[in-house]
Amino acid sequence: MDGYTPWPDDLARQYEKAGYWQGLTLGEALAGWAEGFGARTALVAGDGRLTYCQLADAIDSLAAGLLDHGLGPGARVVVQLPNGADFVILLGALQRIGAVPVMALPAHRRREISHFVDIAEATALVIPESEEESDYRRMATAVAAEFPALRLILSGGAGDREWPGIAALARVAGPARLKSIRQRLAGLAIDPALPALFLLSGGTTGLPKLIPRTGNDYGYNYRACAAASGVGPDTVYMVSLPAAHNFPLACPGILGVLAAGGRVVMAPSPRPEVALPLIARERITMTAVVPAIAIRWMERAADIGADLSTLSLLQVGGARLNPEAARRIRPTLGCTLQQVFGMAEGLICMTRPDDPEEIIVNTQGRPVSKGDEIRIVDAADKPLPPGMAGELLTRGPYTICGYFRAADHNRRAFTGDGHYRSGDIVVADGAGNLSVAGRLKDMINRGGEKISAEEIENLMLAHPAIVNAAAIAMPDALLGERICACVELRPGQSLDLNALVAFMETAEIARFKLPERLEIYPALPLTTIGKIDKKTLRRDIAEKPER
Repeated sequence: MDGYTPWPDDLARQYEKAGYWQGLTLGEALAGWAEGFGARTALVAGDGRLTYCQLADAIDSLAAGLLDHGLGPGARVVVQLPNGADFVILLGALQRIGAVPVMALPAHRRREISHFVDIAEATALVIPESEEESDYRRMATAVAAEFPALRLILSGGAGDREWPGIAALARVAGPARLKSIRQRLAGLAIDPALPALFLLSGGTTGLPKLIPRTGNDYGYNYRACAAASGVGPDTVYMVSLPAAHNFPLACPGILGVLAAGGRVVMAPSPRPEVALPLIARERITMTAVVPAIAIRWMERAADIGADLSTLSLLQVGGARLNPEAARRIRPTLGCTLQQVFGMAEGLICMTRPDDPEEIIVNTQGRPVSKGDEIRIVDAADKPLPPGMAGELLTRGPYTICGYFRAADHNRRAFTGDGHYRSGDIVVADGAGNLSVAGRLKDMINRGGEKISAEEIENLMLAHPAIVNAAAIAMPDALLGERICACVELRPGQSLDLNALVAFMETAEIARFKLPERLEIYPALPLTTIGKIDKKTLRRDIAEKPER
């Protein structure tokens, strides 16, 4: 695949020999789960429930419909679906035909979707059925006009005559037709060593980059995470974060739980008034959230009064969890905390359920695989001893060797011997547990959503009143960080936050990227080499009360 960087041959052979890579496509794995767990309940979404066999029938029926619409091995499809049965069925169908989804979010808007279509050379786009937050059909029409190769647009739900719907295409065929479909699917040539899906980076240089994950490496990703989390056939896992994120998809997430014969419950929202009663109703045993959600759940648990007695493991990741909040999880929610630190590019670290409480509370855990190689280095890439903070470098059987079609960036993001430069500053203890101490990358982590400061700055600089701008992470007790816009105005100009937000909204960006505070400076502070001094700005806004 043009633009894809594979593992070097020697490492690929090493990972195959060690059994990390099984040579299975994700589509083959899905079919195997149906054979192994047929009558067990696999998926709960809304009022609907599907057994493994029913889920496989829906997946294969949709796969046939996608083939009939011209999709097949190697086709790229931008997927923008919310949590629900459609998401799981579509993901499975794309894997069965060897098409490669780009895992977009419902929050993304035209700017992001156009970028994904462009980089991936996508020929299809799948948009949500709901139009409560955005006119997705208007957006899709505009994107299709911009990219003529985008020849198929599907809608979640039933759709209509103009917009084919996932539910209609996934209508289950009869036994004879299903047999014919599966014979057709068995004849497709799909390589588990090539990208099976594209995750999205939280990159620092503008719009997200595409992270290629293969059947080999992503299969190992969810299996290793499942083993580190104690997932088994009795696991009932609630997807409360957006399912397109790596965390709820494969850490161990949807894929890891289904691979073990467990049950996946799709939550429409992580809000405590929605999620906590769902935990009680479905007797959830495990779920994954970001720190802001965990804190909200603890604040509301007593008022809501839902029975959380079945919840045994709460994974928290996406941003660093404050130790004070970490200590409150067991006494407040009655479950074990599992801290998760990692990246969509690969490496996942976890505390283990049987770790001592001090490890669970104060660290972000250790790698899930013996094949993970870790270096903690100084500014000259020299290794540092345990206890000293440095940048985390990593490579391994599920850590990518390059972003898709990003050759220039890859030269900066990877070392000569293939270690990924995470940009995270970490400290390791003697047992290999990592604690996150900061980051080198210029990103803002708003409740687990990684936002490029450069992208926000470029949008602000397009405003006619702004001569210079910096997007700064400002501390927030709930979300961890929010965006503060620090700007220098042209002489005689004025600007307020509402006007800036309204201007940036015309770029049709995801709402979580909009600034939530504006600070105007007569001149932005500069470093000795002439760059904007963000360290000074961060200190300034931390000390200055919001108006």
